[in-house]
Amino acid sequence: AGVAEGCVQSGCALIGGETAEMPGFYPVDEYDLAGFCVGMVDREKIIDGSNLKAGDVLIGLPSSGVHSNGFSLVRKLFAIDEENIKLYVPELGATLGETLLTPTKLYVKPVLALLDRCEVKAISHITGGGFFENIPRMLKSGLTAKVEIASIPKLPIFDLMQKKGDIPTREMYNTFNMGIGMIVAVDPADAEKAMEAMRAAGDTPYIIGSIEAGEKGVTLC
Repeated sequence: AGVAEGCVQSGCALIGGETAEMPGFYPVDEYDLAGFCVGMVDREKIIDGSNLKAGDVLIGLPSSGVHSNGFSLVRKLFAIDEENIKLYVPELGATLGETLLTPTKLYVKPVLALLDRCEVKAISHITGGGFFENIPRMLKSGLTAKVEIASIPKLPIFDLMQKKGDIPTREMYNTFNMGIGMIVAVDPADAEKAMEAMRAAGDTPYIIGSIEAGEKGVTLC
């Protein structure tokens, strides 16, 4: 059901699949789910960051939670078991299990809507490695990303984890998405138009920073 819902949200077709029992390899009632997707893009439409320049605006799309990254640390912090995963946590307004297993947000529709309205200079999906490992992949030499932490929507799960593990802020941003799952860079003249396009597609974009001249990397401020 989750795979089917993901296809609906992304406008994709599920064209194959099977369930392999593999007796003797997987224990009874356990299975592994793996998949991949195939897409294509015209060469002239590839977003490679080559047009990125100082002054460009960074727009973030909010995440739905932890998504599927950093769970080795999550398991250490909460000692996940059958009992505590069902505990209601007031700070979260839900059980720990419900919060940690919130489905990963998909960004296909807002990004496609954005591409129809203006040029996207660069794009970064904030997955494992957080801000410090993913954002630099969209930068070219001589440019740095300046991210304003105060502009990022707060999700209680990240505050809870940071306090519970006494984790430095930099490490949090180097492990988790911290509330932002996708970042796009556009010309400042296109910023409002880009925001309008993504809002019309049902998302809630935030201006979270800018591109500046400097050593390739990320600065939190």
